[in-house]
Amino acid sequence: MRILIATDAWRPQVNGVVRTLTSLARAASTLGAEIEFLTPDGFPSAPLPTYPGLRIALPNRSEIARRIEAAAPEAIHIATEGPIGWWTRSYCLRHKLPFTTSYTTRFPEYVSVRTGIPDAVGYWVLRRFHNAGATTMVATKSLLDELKDRGFTRLGAWTRGVDTNLFNPAEPAELDFPRPIFATVGRVAVEKNLEAFLSLDLPGTKVVIGDGPARAELERRFPDAKFLGEKTGKDLTSHIAAADVFVFPSLTDTFGVVQLEALACGTPVAAFPVTGPLDVIADHQVGALDKDLRAAALRALTMSRETCRAFALERSWEKCAEIFISHLATFQPAKVPRPAPVITRSSPVRS
Repeated sequence: MRILIATDAWRPQVNGVVRTLTSLARAASTLGAEIEFLTPDGFPSAPLPTYPGLRIALPNRSEIARRIEAAAPEAIHIATEGPIGWWTRSYCLRHKLPFTTSYTTRFPEYVSVRTGIPDAVGYWVLRRFHNAGATTMVATKSLLDELKDRGFTRLGAWTRGVDTNLFNPAEPAELDFPRPIFATVGRVAVEKNLEAFLSLDLPGTKVVIGDGPARAELERRFPDAKFLGEKTGKDLTSHIAAADVFVFPSLTDTFGVVQLEALACGTPVAAFPVTGPLDVIADHQVGALDKDLRAAALRALTMSRETCRAFALERSWEKCAEIFISHLATFQPAKVPRPAPVITRSSPVRS
């Protein structure tokens, strides 16, 4: 099956959406599916309001159509609700093509935190976006139930996986910090609720791995914490593996793939009992969930690193890819219009 995924989030961004899509493509190829991406590459862009370090693509209708038709996919999936997502949605509706979407980011809450716009407005927009699709894929049951209550229709489950070859406990970084080390990884931005972690009275050292618009302010306010900047690949893995506890303070993430990545490194998780951690950790002895994040962090210190690794090994990207493909197979083929042939002087026209 040839699948086209339209996404506004793409390299060089480092986030859960990009990691999910790239991992999905690798796993899908082992199942005989070919995934191509319609990304911001080649489009002009502009800084995202309130987040100048992140740029958003400014595509146009004709180029979106050209790229879709050049890919000639048998199935189309829209991964994000940005300009690329909206133009791809428009193309599909115009040509009466079925498409699927995925709900991965709580944009209404993020926008509300940054601008004060009520999240009800954001959910109205997202309902309109997603309900036009054949299926909206959602990572967890609790989020699926929540979206259903908010008026979203045709919802389907699509869990996440982890690359246990890349994320492993084999070679932890040598961190010359007082133990225990409590680490968090992700975008350093207000919506990630890092202040809740950094303000905790914990023994040892608090470490933040990642970058973002709130980093300078948080470094100023919490001088005892260690801000190590953005890390990728084996460098990221080794730093997660070096931590004693992975703290996930977010209240808005819909899943939090980084939790599975931490567990694959043998690092137990501490988090609030909210959507994402409730579905990933639940009552498994690989993490601690508590409204008192300090209590969760201290309790996670007692958990077995071997149990964490074993838990992650059961959650492969291949299983994730199988579920994803099964949603698309229902609507195959998409029958995308083929691009018109290019006529040149050396190519005679036959009647």
